[in-house]
Order: sequence, then C-alpha cells, then structure tokens
Amino acid sequence: MDWNDGYVADIAYPAAFFPEQSPTHLSIACILNGVEPVPLDRPFTYFELGAGMGLTASVLAASHPHGRFYANDFQPAHVASARALAEDGELDNLTLLECSFADLAAGKVDLPPLDFITMYGVYSWVTPENRRHVVDFIGRYLKPGGIVYVNYNAMPGWAGVLPLQRLMLEHAERHPAGRERQVAQARDFVEAMKAAGCRYVDDNPVLRHRLASLADDKAGYLAHEYLNRGWEPLYHADVVRDMANAKLDFAGAANPAHAYPALFLDERQRSLLAPIDDAVMRETVKDYLHNTAFREDVMVRGARRMSAARQAEWLARIGLARTSVDADSDVEPLPPGIDATEAQRLLPPLRRMLQQLAAGPLPLATLAAALELPLAQAARLAALLASSGHAALFLLDGALSDARPARALNRAIARAALHGDQYQVLASPLLGGGLRAGLVQRLIYTVLTDRPDLDDGEAILAAVRHKLERYREAAGCDSRQGAQLASLTATLPQTVAAILRLRVPVWRALQVL
Repeated sequence: MDWNDGYVADIAYPAAFFPEQSPTHLSIACILNGVEPVPLDRPFTYFELGAGMGLTASVLAASHPHGRFYANDFQPAHVASARALAEDGELDNLTLLECSFADLAAGKVDLPPLDFITMYGVYSWVTPENRRHVVDFIGRYLKPGGIVYVNYNAMPGWAGVLPLQRLMLEHAERHPAGRERQVAQARDFVEAMKAAGCRYVDDNPVLRHRLASLADDKAGYLAHEYLNRGWEPLYHADVVRDMANAKLDFAGAANPAHAYPALFLDERQRSLLAPIDDAVMRETVKDYLHNTAFREDVMVRGARRMSAARQAEWLARIGLARTSVDADSDVEPLPPGIDATEAQRLLPPLRRMLQQLAAGPLPLATLAAALELPLAQAARLAALLASSGHAALFLLDGALSDARPARALNRAIARAALHGDQYQVLASPLLGGGLRAGLVQRLIYTVLTDRPDLDDGEAILAAVRHKLERYREAAGCDSRQGAQLASLTATLPQTVAAILRLRVPVWRALQVL
C-alpha cells in the first residue's frame, strides 16, 4: 500500500485559517447549545488532526498561550512548512508531528490526555479505515468532557454532485500527470462535455456552484476535494454512530447561529420537526429540509446539558466584538437562510447591537442591558452577528491573555507577505483566533510594527508601495496575478488610507497590534 493510502499527497493543500477550530469558538458553541464547555481560564491541551501547513494551529497556539497545542499531518512538506512558521513566530507551546492516523490511534506518540481534538477537511476525505483510526485516536486520548470538532461533506446535499467527483477521479487516473495538470485536464473535459450537450449538467441545477468552483478555485483545493480515493459524503446519523464508539455525544453545530435552528425553518418545517424526539433523526430530517452539503459538528465526550440558570452564568462570561468596518447602513447583519418573517423582526435590534459595539468590545450582559433585552435574547442576536461575519464572540477571560505571542506570530506572518500571499490572517488574543488580513493589510502591519513611531499617512503609503514592489519581484506573478497586482497598485493610496482609518483601530481593540 502507498504511504498516502489513496489520499492526494503530491500537491500542497492551500494554507488557511479556520476559526471554527478555535478552543474559544468551540467552548462558546457548547454554551450556546446548552452544553457544559471546557473552561479556558486554566491550562488545557489541544490536538489538530490533518493540520496541513499549520496556519490554524499556529494562530490558535499564539492566541491561547496558556494552552498546550499539538498538530499532525502525514505530508512531510506540510509539516516542514508548519514547523518553519512556528519557529519564525517564536511559538513554544506548539508541537508539530508527522504521523499516520494509524500510528496515532495505536498510541505510538507520547501525548497527554486532550481537552480538544479538531479536524478540518479530513473525515469524509479519507478511507473508512482511516475514519476508524480517527475515532480510535479520540477514544484513546480525549478527556471526559472534552470537545471534538469534525466537519464533512454531507448527504443529501452532495447527492447530485457524486457523479462529477467520480468523473474527475476516473479521468485523472487515466491521464497520469502532475496534479495541477490532472485538475486542468479534468476541468477541460467537463467543459467539453457541457459544450457537447450533457443532460447530467443541464438537468442538475445543484451543479452550478460546484462548476463555478471548478472554474475558479486553486488546483490544490480541487485536487484534495475531487481526486481522493477515500472521498465520501456522509450522513449525520452515520457520523454520530461512528463517534459513539469513542463515547461522544452530538452537542450541536459549530456555527453560532445554528444553536437556534428554528430561525432557519418556516412554520411548516417547525411543525414537521416538533414531534420528532430523537435528536439524530431530527438533525437528519433538517439536512433533508435544507439539502445540507456540508456539516460542522461539535461532539463532547459525555455531554452535560445545562439548566437555564447555569447557561446564563456562562453567557455572562462572553463578550462580543465588532470585526467588520462597513458603515451601519451598508451592513446586512443576518447570515443566509434565516426565515423571512424572523429576518424582518430581527434586523432593527441587530443594527442597534452593532452600533453599541462601535466604541469597542462589550460583554453580552452590557449589551443586553443597553438594549433592554434578556441575556438569552442578546446572546441569540450576538450569535447571528457572529455568523454573518460582522462580529465575533469571545470569552471575557481571554481579555486577560498575554498578547505578546500573538503579536510575535503576526510579525512573522506579515514579514512572510514580502515573499508570498499564503498566510492571510492575523492572530487576535482577545478573540482566541484570528482575523482575515489581505496582502496590503499585512504589509501595513509590517510598517507599523517596524516603525511604531510612524504616524504620517504619506510615509506609510511610501513604505507599503516599496514593500509591494518587493513582493512583486519575489512572487514571480503570472499574467492573471500580474493584472490583479496592477489593479491593487492603482488604488493603493485609497486602500492604505481606508485600512489606517478603519481597520487599524479594530486591530488595536482586538489586541492584534
């Protein structure tokens, strides 16, 4: 058997930060779903399976300096890149491993009992045997009360796309080449089929999103999505049964707004679900109602359901911070899928809550008092703002976290922007996670940290322009990237001025800078 066990291993998966994997995010998800979290006001342990280039693990370790982090990937190139980033970021609480799932499950690595185990883009992309190894690993190491985050391509949402994945896999295996070439050839073949008149495409509107992704997304992502032999969309019920072998209970969705599922259902759908007592069956029916194609599940080893009073105690330990810089009049503060009637009712208080956050992060209890709402209702509004991307929930304990490790990593990430654009995030110790940061933002970060005394906008613009030219020389842009860079350069004065005026104050409020 090949060392990669049918998984694409000869092309790197793009570096990315996934905020859903944050210990802070997962503990808050448990609180919103009425399940006891893992307290983060004390040391804890965390393990990421399939960590790729280690960007998520690095940001989380930097923003939770009192946690002990482990991250594993079986691709040597990924692990080498992750170790280089951790070294540049001066992270001393992150251990990076190169192991198979089988070795981890067998206990061949010396690990402590774990409070968190997370995986992104792993569970439905590997073979059934490796899924069993993942469950065995969880069963061996996760503490009672510990939290697992697992996402997966889900049924029935992928049902109409299964033939597309099979076609691309078969085409690639019959046309040996480098992965980028295989992806390009398979993409061209699908386009040729469409042009020839393909009923599978014409009669299947659910393909539109996938075909757009096929045309626009990077080869590394597409190869990992479509060219794995173990790739298999899964039903929630089957994942719950698998995880039960490690004594895990389904706690709820990782998306904060989905802790309030009734908001995403109309009256008929709520009536259909009301008499269904079995939680797994209820989730399964919801997946059919929504045609769910991707799930993000939070599991707990021995979930302890909280009383309303106990949940209120935890909600009082949560804060909310604005992360968007849009004008209030431009904001659409609702995540997609909200029932239309509910949306109209929720918009006014959501906008008022955003306005309250203009001066900086606030505890949920303070927001509830300002809006004259019960704490539980304020929490629901805050969850909606977090899911829409305009705000982020955080634990008030995190406000006391040491910001120096996050800023050290941020300096390393910002310096790396002179050579490539792969690390598009900056760590926030207040949030216990990170904020997406484009190329110009990261170049500005280097200027502000290299020259903290510099406050002249024109001087900052000149420094950024110089750094952008160095990036152009180092990156070796192709024609498409060159055109994008030319457009970026043309609007650089406006972009730099907007970042200094709008984004930098957010960084300071969230302890990014």
